[in-house]
Amino acid sequence: MKFNTAKLLIAFATILGFAGAAQAESVTITPAVQQNCQWDYDNFCKEYGIGSELLDMCFKSNGAKLSKACVDALIAAGDTSQEYVDQQKKLLGR
Repeated sequence: MKFNTAKLLIAFATILGFAGAAQAESVTITPAVQQNCQWDYDNFCKEYGIGSELLDMCFKSNGAKLSKACVDALIAAGDTSQEYVDQQKKLLGR
């Protein structure tokens, strides 16, 4: 039962994060983001327009699956922070 409760708490925290992300600006498409996130975009979020807020939400919802190069490019572009990434890793036990 504790394991299921932990999963629910992580899911709830993630949903709260998405609610905040809904008001966030769209992904900034820098050359580094374009180069390093192409695979991630094609595999997780290709149904969303480049630069759209929905793309930002999709990247956040798939954060645990994104490549390190993509996450690093998103951090460098100012689309997310290292603190947010670290917080998500901690919630997922990584």
